[in-house]
Amino acid sequence: MAATTALEQGRLATTALDVFATEPLPPDSALWELLSAHTAGLSVHENERIVTLFCENLRRYLAGEDLLGHILPTRLY
Repeated sequence: MAATTALEQGRLATTALDVFATEPLPPDSALWELLSAHTAGLSVHENERIVTLFCENLRRYLAGEDLLGHILPTRLY
């Protein structure tokens, strides 16, 4: 079963996708629902930075402010 079909049917519990047949994904691709940030390197400070960013974005979300690092599929990064 393709990931897009499983997503559309609500049958997808978890997945890990690294690359796609077409990159960047088309703006209307259902796979945008599955994307998260992709990192190629690690740092001893990574977990601290992730927690700091999460906490700041939670504060911003609760205050109705724009989030940091928000991915916009229409920009085709």
